[in-house]
Amino acid sequence: MRIFVKECPYLSNRTLSLNDRTYAYLLSVSVDETELLRALRAETAGDKFAVMQISPEQGQFMALLVKLLGAKRILEIGTFTGYSSLILAEAMPEDGELICCDNSEAWTEIAKKYWHKAGLQNKISLFLQEAAVTLQHLLDNSAAGTFDFIFIDADKQNYPLYYEQSLKLLRRGGLLAVDNTLWSGSVADPENMEPGTRAIRRFNEMVKNDSRVTKSLVPIGDGLTLIVKDFE
Repeated sequence: MRIFVKECPYLSNRTLSLNDRTYAYLLSVSVDETELLRALRAETAGDKFAVMQISPEQGQFMALLVKLLGAKRILEIGTFTGYSSLILAEAMPEDGELICCDNSEAWTEIAKKYWHKAGLQNKISLFLQEAAVTLQHLLDNSAAGTFDFIFIDADKQNYPLYYEQSLKLLRRGGLLAVDNTLWSGSVADPENMEPGTRAIRRFNEMVKNDSRVTKSLVPIGDGLTLIVKDFE
């Protein structure tokens, strides 16, 4: 017997575009943002670089991934004022460890303030220097294959370098999440040749053609590419 389904305008075989009303509804029924996270977001809003902070729904999504993985060892490349690190540290078990990489003392002072307010400072170690230096230090000190989850949200030109270093640090079956891979849609505009746009395009093609991993670019926030390490 053949079953025919009448065409319905409310069904879609592609990702739904979110207008302001739909986005507000998504937040209202899905996101459980704590008072502390809201306070941190409000404080960061006064910074001219506030757009670098991840969205609440992306933070909650990453916390869900950390819990699904049972991740006990996490690396964050690019901490800014600490919103994502606060979420990741909270999602880990009590014996979890989060290593944060950033080169801004001013931004990370805000992060440290909120880590202490949340009582999570004992889970978090901050390396205040260029991220590539920290990642190489970890590799040189027997940390290869020891991380369950790595989040990259830093300078776009160095994404390929951070990617290769992260794959070495990640355990097999571990998850790498890379932020801003849709770059506000600029990557899809062939006339946009800004350095950041070109860097993200190159990175996206690099990941697409990498047979060592399983990957999916998820249209949440500014685009979040999820990468599972498959190789030995």
